[in-house]
Amino acid sequence: MTGKKYQKLAMRTNDGKANERLESRLQLGDAGGLLNGVMGLTGEAGEVADLVKKTMFHEKALDLEHLQKELGDVMWYIAMICHSCGLDMDVVMEKNIEKLKARYPEGFDTFRANHREAGDL
Repeated sequence: MTGKKYQKLAMRTNDGKANERLESRLQLGDAGGLLNGVMGLTGEAGEVADLVKKTMFHEKALDLEHLQKELGDVMWYIAMICHSCGLDMDVVMEKNIEKLKARYPEGFDTFRANHREAGDL
């Protein structure tokens, strides 16, 4: 199979309505900021993962200064996503702690991690 043939066959499942859906579903004043934030977050998370991978499998020392800078970039994109969606980052963090306390009232537990209640996101 050639790349051209693959592309033609694969695009049979692309209805070409991505922009239309973006405009109608997000209904945000800053949909571009949300998309930039989400894509930036995944890129920066990949850079964090790459640092750890190189430490584990390339036998490099973990560069904590570099890790700290990449984690700062992750935080920046999270702040951008919150801003674009009108979310308060303090509330996001508080809700996360509430979720973790409910999920693991006595601290992390592998049983509870593998047997979540229905609706536990």
